Amino acid sequence: MKAGTLPVIGITMGDPAGVGPEIIVKALADAEMHKTCRPVVFGDGGALRMNVKASRNLTINEITHPSEAKGKPGRIDLISVCDLGKESLIPGMPGVEGGAAMVDCIVTAVEMAKRGEIGAVVTCPISKSLMHQAGHPFEGHTQLIASMTGSRDYVMMLAGERLRVALVTIHCALKDVPSLLTREKVYRTIAVTAKALVRDFGMRAPRIGVAGLNPHAGESGLFGSEEDAIIRPAVEEAVADGYTCEGPYPPDTIFLRAASGGFDAVVAMYHDQGLIPLKLLHFRDAVNVTLGLPIIRTSVDHGTAYDIAGKGIADPSSLKAAVKMAVMMVKNRKKE
Repeated sequence: MKAGTLPVIGITMGDPAGVGPEIIVKALADAEMHKTCRPVVFGDGGALRMNVKASRNLTINEITHPSEAKGKPGRIDLISVCDLGKESLIPGMPGVEGGAAMVDCIVTAVEMAKRGEIGAVVTCPISKSLMHQAGHPFEGHTQLIASMTGSRDYVMMLAGERLRVALVTIHCALKDVPSLLTREKVYRTIAVTAKALVRDFGMRAPRIGVAGLNPHAGESGLFGSEEDAIIRPAVEEAVADGYTCEGPYPPDTIFLRAASGGFDAVVAMYHDQGLIPLKLLHFRDAVNVTLGLPIIRTSVDHGTAYDIAGKGIADPSSLKAAVKMAVMMVKNRKKE
């Protein structure tokens, strides 16, 4: 495929004081990344140049529109969203100016994706507290992008080659999970996940396994009532609507079954229930993908890692996997 016909994938730099700029440079130094897409970085030229210095084979090419991207190995095409001072580019030392810039990069990329000027948005890690300090009161990327796209039915999924996990509840205290679970939320997570596996992952009839909330999936009410009152009715409704769905199954066994090929995805009730097994299998290459959006958004599955920022040891594997998944999703949506 000619470079000019490859999909344009937008990559947002994340917090400039974190590892985002470093993993971008490391990922785009790999010529293989340019064989399937034309990457365009939304970020700060100074932040990238600090990391390009370590690589003699890379240059930064500033462009004004994604259509100018060539996707050539050895070159990083950059849409310069911000021009930060040196005080905002100190690795491991986040500040409000950098926080505002990281949000501006996301907003710019999402708006271009909404207009069809880029095929997908791939995000590097941000600081949620800095997002709030910069005047954007969202829980994170997912909620910000959902708001910008007018999306109400969206699901956070973490995915690797062996295991995919969709979450009913995301960032909340563990003690609040039971009160946040509803039949409608569980059903919606199943439905959004199943539809996305067809549309974005190219599966014909995805198999969804649903985890219980309590040990032994409640043991017939002995250890909790949520399975019988909330989760099982949601699964039955999903089956009645034509989804291939089973559960609730004991949380301590369902993930092994899924990783062994028994399910295409698991719906987990809360954050750590799903992400502990996911990260055990895919700590370096997992991808965070938001399902149910009109645009395609994938992300690295790690944080800003301020403790190692600037040390040259950040691993770009998750970013590479996120770009790869975004390209796959673009291709699958074109088949519709």
